[in-house]
Amino acid sequence: ILEGANLEGAILGGAKLKGVNLYQANLEGANLGGANLSGADLAEADLDGADLRNANLEGANLRNAFLIGTKLFNANLRGVNLVYADLRNADLRNADLTGADIRDADLTGANLEGADITDADLRGAIGVDLRGTKGVPKYKTNDPQ
Repeated sequence: ILEGANLEGAILGGAKLKGVNLYQANLEGANLGGANLSGADLAEADLDGADLRNANLEGANLRNAFLIGTKLFNANLRGVNLVYADLRNADLRNADLTGADIRDADLTGANLEGADITDADLRGAIGVDLRGTKGVPKYKTNDPQ
């Protein structure tokens, strides 16, 4: 069990961590590029400045996670739970956010250029700049609750 583990700066690029429990883990600045974290529990985890480029996080739980300045370029975030996540200044270029739950998240300064937001739920999210995104979200930030 890695719940609450301190993996700050860890080099885990390409790791197979499908379904792993990293609840409240410290992964600040970790290299997880190309890792398989599908179905992982990363709720309340600190991933500030982490490298998750090309990672597979499909169906992962990132509720209340800290992702400030995190590199999520070209990441698979299909169906991911990002409710209340802090994604300020995150790099989400070309990420697949199809069906993602992004309610009440902070996306201030995040780069979503080329990201697929088809059927994503953005209700209550702040700082969202949808310019250059692909697809149509299920709910936009200004849609009624």
